[in-house]
Amino acid sequence: MAEKIVIIGTGPAGLTASIYAARADLNPLVIEGMEPGGQLTITSDVENFPGFAEPVAGPELMGIMRRQAERVGARIVTGEVVAADLKRSPFKLDLGTQTIEAETLIIATGARAKWLGLASERKLYGKGVSACATCDGFFYKGKEVAVVGGGDTALEEALFLTHFCNKVTVIHRRDELRGCQMLQARAKKNPKIAFAWNSIVDDVLDAGKGVVTGLRLKDVKSGEMRELTVDGVFIAIGHEPNTAIFKGQLDMDELGYIKTPKTSMATSVPGVYAAGDCQDRVYRQAITAAGSGCMAAVDAERYHGGER
Repeated sequence: MAEKIVIIGTGPAGLTASIYAARADLNPLVIEGMEPGGQLTITSDVENFPGFAEPVAGPELMGIMRRQAERVGARIVTGEVVAADLKRSPFKLDLGTQTIEAETLIIATGARAKWLGLASERKLYGKGVSACATCDGFFYKGKEVAVVGGGDTALEEALFLTHFCNKVTVIHRRDELRGCQMLQARAKKNPKIAFAWNSIVDDVLDAGKGVVTGLRLKDVKSGEMRELTVDGVFIAIGHEPNTAIFKGQLDMDELGYIKTPKTSMATSVPGVYAAGDCQDRVYRQAITAAGSGCMAAVDAERYHGGER
């Protein structure tokens, strides 16, 4: 028997959607992937989520959301959706060991930051390594940080960080930036921004101390190594939406983000909705993801209620 509504993802978007769907008596089934809680689980202190006067750890915040969702009736199961058939309703989701059918579906699979792939980088997630200046820049007041990347995202992050930091070094593997001319001009004119050209991060220091103390940089032309002392590093080489299993079935933009109209969270397939970072390539904040999860659940409720 098909579920009334299935929600894929247990980040802010998925859990908020499940809370609203449960309160609408839709008895939601929530599929929690292999990375429960989304990107907030690798965030240390969260200070910009309304309702918390004091900083709250990312994993703690997601634990509170999960408990709230279960308290109001959401059913959460662990599994990875490896394939989906959205050609007809009920929609079919293949979890490898079982197939789940859904009358309506909310996709809240999020996005993942592109990382450098260093072991030290992974060990220091949330301990000086970040992929979100808006989320974490406040913690580096009066300090020196680095931003890795040379596109629009990297320049926007660097400019934002100058509101807090004494110095921001942009590390780029080439000798010229890829970002738009306006951002390039602003960055180059900003006295707080310096550039490390033709450089890549060879290692993040110091995993042994459990906190970022600097970076080991490699010159891509000469091979020369040098160290840069910083208190934090922001990786800004892009994000990838977790939408691969839906390609060819839903309308997406050129980067793979699911398209939704301005007035709802509906996708190109009736009865399928998208929320959070899998469809938002602009804001990528916990609070905006939660808001879109609410909207998706309300849209799904109206769909079930006949407002189609």
